[in-house]
Amino acid sequence: YTVPGQVYYNASRKLILKGVDGIVFVADSQIERMEANVESMQNLYDNMSEYGYDLTKIPFIIQYNKRDLPNAAPIRDLQGSLNPGWSIEDGGQQKITPDPIHPGENLVEKVDNQWIGRAPYIEAVAVRGDGVFDTLKTVSKTVLKTLS
Repeated sequence: YTVPGQVYYNASRKLILKGVDGIVFVADSQIERMEANVESMQNLYDNMSEYGYDLTKIPFIIQYNKRDLPNAAPIRDLQGSLNPGWSIEDGGQQKITPDPIHPGENLVEKVDNQWIGRAPYIEAVAVRGDGVFDTLKTVSKTVLKTLS
């Protein structure tokens, strides 16, 4: 299922989140949309929390769309605002985990003496189809892995 990101669609998003197996958060990469992206991400966290879900334990992918536009924010800025990471307390998960999509980046790493995990991300240009299937494939594989 899919819903628009605007916060006034909150009731629809809440309904769809009930019983969710995986989530793709599509962010508009344009610099001027950063505040709206952050607001939508916070709304997602709030709604998931309301249902008792933990986004760190559900297959969760971020798609940075509109990467072709001249006003697209740098990935490091998008990551810093939308995917800064969460603390990992479980010792069994405290190991460097390379990001298979982005060489040189990690999904789990130690930062300032604390273990941090981040959601995988995919860059996309949806109007050309770039990154769209990769996003679906990534979240589908992750969902199937958690269900098996």
